[in-house]
Amino acid sequence: MKRSQIYHADPDILGGTPVFTGTRVPIDTLLVYLRKGKRIEDFRDDFPTVSREQAEALLKLAEKELVSYV
Repeated sequence: MKRSQIYHADPDILGGTPVFTGTRVPIDTLLVYLRKGKRIEDFRDDFPTVSREQAEALLKLAEKELVSYV
């Protein structure tokens, strides 16, 4: 999945906060859910406009770009 299909930032949407593409859901919302011990399914129950594929792709992208040993 291309980055542009996962998330984008637009100054006209939430002041440029990165959001999942096609939604107004900030990407950090998923990270907060996971940090609090919730599952992707819990996040998707509350934010059904974000596809499971987008959520998983964001985590893979973060891992790839932020963890040097991957």
